Amino acid sequence: MEAWRCVRRGYGRCVVGRGRYPMLPHHQKSLGRDWTTPWENLQRCCWNRHISSCMRWPGHYSRAPYPYFSSRHFSLNWRPPCLIESRTQFQYWNWRPENLSQTSLIHLSSYIMNSEGDEPSSKRRKHQGTIKRHWEYICNHNKEKMKILGDKNVDSKCEDSENKFDFSVMSYNILSQDLLEDNSHLYRHCRRPVLHWSFRFPNILKEIKHFDADVLCLQEVQEDHYGTEIRPSLESLGYHCEYKMRTGRKPDGCAICFKHSKFSLLSVNPVEFFRPDVPLLDRDNVGLVLLLQPRIPSTASPALCVANTHLLYNPRRGDIKLTQLAMLLAEISSVAHQKDGSFCPIVMCGDFNSVPGSPLYSFIKEGKLNYEGLAIGKVSGQEQSSRGQRILSIPIWPPNLGISQNCVYEVQQVPKVEKTDGDPTQTQLDKTEVLVTPEKLSSHLQHHFSLSSVYSHYFPDTGIPEVTTCHSRSAITVDYIFYSAEKEDVAEKPGAEVALVGGLKLLARLSLLTEQDLWTVNGLPNENNSSDHLPLLAKFRLEL
Repeated sequence: MEAWRCVRRGYGRCVVGRGRYPMLPHHQKSLGRDWTTPWENLQRCCWNRHISSCMRWPGHYSRAPYPYFSSRHFSLNWRPPCLIESRTQFQYWNWRPENLSQTSLIHLSSYIMNSEGDEPSSKRRKHQGTIKRHWEYICNHNKEKMKILGDKNVDSKCEDSENKFDFSVMSYNILSQDLLEDNSHLYRHCRRPVLHWSFRFPNILKEIKHFDADVLCLQEVQEDHYGTEIRPSLESLGYHCEYKMRTGRKPDGCAICFKHSKFSLLSVNPVEFFRPDVPLLDRDNVGLVLLLQPRIPSTASPALCVANTHLLYNPRRGDIKLTQLAMLLAEISSVAHQKDGSFCPIVMCGDFNSVPGSPLYSFIKEGKLNYEGLAIGKVSGQEQSSRGQRILSIPIWPPNLGISQNCVYEVQQVPKVEKTDGDPTQTQLDKTEVLVTPEKLSSHLQHHFSLSSVYSHYFPDTGIPEVTTCHSRSAITVDYIFYSAEKEDVAEKPGAEVALVGGLKLLARLSLLTEQDLWTVNGLPNENNSSDHLPLLAKFRLEL
């Protein structure tokens, strides 16, 4: 039978990891190592303490079909003399009594717990190796015939030529120390020393040095660490750094850093998603958009627009997530817009707190979204709970935000200066207003970019999902590098105009891993990887 684990001295941990709750009455806890209790008492105590049927256990998929307990001192031979009584109770817990015999009993094992965490020692510190990631060279950009080569077999098409500009981009959520400490329940699988900033930062810097990307898009960059350690360290490596801190109490933000040797800075454009005049936008997330000029002899080379953001986490507020994304896209449209009406190449990185295939993700890639009837809790696809079922309003954001359903800034009236007859020195300025064109309320969102994801999100041979973040609570993909594709690879999109110049060609990407891969090194963070996210890395070519 299955071996369920009960926690030391009658304590269990709830599914969200918010502390320990007594599972058993006091007199039962005091019976000693090999004790027995009627099943109905054990079940009632567990149920009253919110023990869930979908506990996590490392090294396996994020939801197990039975409760996951753990213990320190229970014997492997401990078997309470009771029978399974109620089938309906087990159905509610998603247990299957038909898999157990009439005399099957709850079996509590004796996995040793460690004071530094609450995961079984059999899962913790079992493997101290390093995760292996390799470059995947993509030498045919046609998505239908895309070929991925290993490190040792690089196609000649990936070599340098005179009429091109190659560069690399890293997107990395480095895990703010303040957020780590505020959410310590996510890191109970970790040894405490690996969570200290003094241990983590050298590892993070080592990764950045090793991959040596030309552009860094960093999220959860804590302000004090940025000023005293991160920025000076990166500047010593030849980077120019720009930073935008969140507008609320959380002292972290987004940074974009680029190498002086590869780019010069044309403009810096921070985006604050908090708007005091818009009740919907009461969160302190931010974005940052830079316009960079490649350093190449050709005077006709286009600029490059690089955007970085960290959208709201809350899975039940898809309305806020979509509005934040629309604000970022509007700023990108403004920054990347060129005099001839086209857009320069775009790279958009960040932690979007949305999973592949979700409505928000699909909107980014497809350029359109009909959100009529869409529940706000389904926008990001992070969880499939009954919460957040309120339907998105039409429109999602109010007109005074000044952003259209096409995710661009509304046209603004140019200030006019008029002289009065009475006093030639007096002038009257017309107020700058947002001109909102009267139109029928529509549930259709659009943007005018053709954006592709660097990663495919699933391993082609097995269909197993790639993951970009892995901690005690979940292992999913929420981090992305999107880029504007080459013209010849842009499919016609009904109702959406795509105007790009120079598009980008994806040359290579640093491979991602499965959840199982990461748990072989005790998840994230660990001794060698000091964030709960993996860095994403891609190499691009700009054809001149």
